[in-house]
Amino acid sequence: MTDTVHDPTADSPADTPRCPFGHGELPDPVPLYGPEYKSDPYPLYRRMREAGPVHRVRFPSGIAAWLVTGYRAAHETLNDPRLGKNHALGNEGWRRLASIMPEPQHSQLQVHLLHQDPPKHTRMRRLVLDAFAPRRVESLRPRVQELADALVDELPETGGADLVAGFAAHYPFRVLAEVIGLPAELAVRFDRDWGKVVQPVGPQDPGRPAYEGRLRGLQGYIADVVAHKRATHDPAGPDVDLLGRLVAACDAGELTPEERDSIVFQLLVAGQEPVTNQITTMLITLLRHPDQLVRLRDGIASDPTLLTRAVEELLRHDAAFELTTWRFFAADSDLYGTTVPAGDSVIVSLCAANRDEDRFPDADVLDFDRTPNAHLAFGHGIHYCPGAALARLELQIALATLLTRLPGLRPSTEDGDGIDALTWVPAVLARGVNRLPVAYDKRA
Repeated sequence: MTDTVHDPTADSPADTPRCPFGHGELPDPVPLYGPEYKSDPYPLYRRMREAGPVHRVRFPSGIAAWLVTGYRAAHETLNDPRLGKNHALGNEGWRRLASIMPEPQHSQLQVHLLHQDPPKHTRMRRLVLDAFAPRRVESLRPRVQELADALVDELPETGGADLVAGFAAHYPFRVLAEVIGLPAELAVRFDRDWGKVVQPVGPQDPGRPAYEGRLRGLQGYIADVVAHKRATHDPAGPDVDLLGRLVAACDAGELTPEERDSIVFQLLVAGQEPVTNQITTMLITLLRHPDQLVRLRDGIASDPTLLTRAVEELLRHDAAFELTTWRFFAADSDLYGTTVPAGDSVIVSLCAANRDEDRFPDADVLDFDRTPNAHLAFGHGIHYCPGAALARLELQIALATLLTRLPGLRPSTEDGDGIDALTWVPAVLARGVNRLPVAYDKRA
């Protein structure tokens, strides 16, 4: 689960510069947007790593940030106690241009874990960790398998399908609803369009009214979830689910209503869209490496560890969490030889760190036997993704189910250029596609 970075399509300049993939000196700041960059940012990241660990970058809204690119620098930055996540630390220059939520939603929905620092962060995080503990998550494996199979059962028997619309867009939410205790009558009311609020748009963007409408719709939905849990939840009962615990904690004074609603917001939105995107990036990587796809499909039954290793390597190779969210220094500070002004935003490129040759030999090569594989796809430090164990379980089951039940899985040729013609999600934070047409022989 993670927070939002603004939508790079927001407030776009009239002349979008090409991403600097060529040779020569990097521009200052480096533009981080455009279809060429989104389809393959790794050549640019390689050039940035070679030039140094910290670079000034610019997003289309005009805001500049400081991007950390190497593995060692990224790892240390994610653990740097000088950097805080609270938006109150941002300076006026950042606040003026950052595409953050408008009020009152910013104060009511954006005080969740990823915008908090210790000790408040520690207290809030403790409330959600039990629900995502590895042992509890593993106990859910049979049920998650049922959910995956049910979606595959609905795909066309032969020919092909769009694996986003037919699988990846629905699977993470169905799993999440089970894990957090979202009742079925409320789960069916969730509008996936609300998930676009993790791609906020600038105040002057023509899409701002629609964005604010999504916010109001989601906020009303959260209010209904809280009311339902308060009316039906027994805090002393044997099966205390996460949503019920959050409502009870608020009623007991352990959380403010804004903190409660913000955590629910984070669960509902950040708990599913990244998994949807990660399923697509993993499938695209496998479709581009058909020999590895066949090896994984054929080895799932005979080598129990292969699937686990493959998921870790696919996470490293192309993570759905491309960049972390804002961090700020409270005072002008040195960051690997670069002076970063107080309140400027510092962002870590997880994808750039995961392709660092100094940490991962032959980093651009997809290697299921890579060991060790201490990638940063889920971040690191106190903001390490609390749902990482669940995400890993979901990804293992999704890949195994799709590969074994859709024999002959391959890119669809209906769109002409196939997999190279895919349109990548334009959000700065995320990597993924909204459509993934594939072909297969006959659904097993």
